[in-house]
Order: sequence, then C-alpha cells, then structure tokens
Amino acid sequence: MSQFVVGFVTCSTRAEARQITRAILTKKLAACVNIVNGLESHYWWRGKLERARECLLLVKTTRARIRAVTSAVKAAHGYEVPEVIFLPVVAGERRYLKWLRNSVRAND
Repeated sequence: MSQFVVGFVTCSTRAEARQITRAILTKKLAACVNIVNGLESHYWWRGKLERARECLLLVKTTRARIRAVTSAVKAAHGYEVPEVIFLPVVAGERRYLKWLRNSVRAND
C-alpha cells in the first residue's frame, strides 16, 4: 500500500481555497496544494439536484497525515459537509516522491 495520497477538497471561493491551503501548508501537513479554478460541480443535496461554481484543492501528502489534513479542512471550511477524499498514489517520479515525503516529514 502506498504511503502517498492525493486529497480532493472542493471550496466555494478562491479566497476560501487559499485560506484552507494556507492552514494545511503552514502546519506542514502536505508538501503541495494546487488550487484549480473554474470547476462546475453538479451534485445531490437534500433531495435536490444542485449546481455550483467551485475551486478544487489537490493536496499532496502522506497516508499518515490524512486525519490531520481532514481536521484542518473542517476547521477552516464553510460547507456543512465538505468534500475531503483521498486517493492512493500508485506510482510517481522517484525524486518527487522523496521530496514529498521529506517535506511532510519535516513536521515530525
């Protein structure tokens, strides 16, 4: 099982995305967070089909930091039920993964 994961977090605004990114990175819970603008999300909420403009955060971190990243997101997020999901990294460029591990490990 890979020690590396990528987290997906949707945010209502770019300002919120930057605030959450700052909270994650200042605590060294991730090596890198990308903010992807211009997302159009379609989803079910309380029995209705909804649509919203959102930003997507791509959070590069380790499996060991999932709980801490999730807590940081929930503390700074405006949604009642924020999307916070993680997928394993099955392969990656060796030097990049070493940098990722060392960047997050610096918090230990």
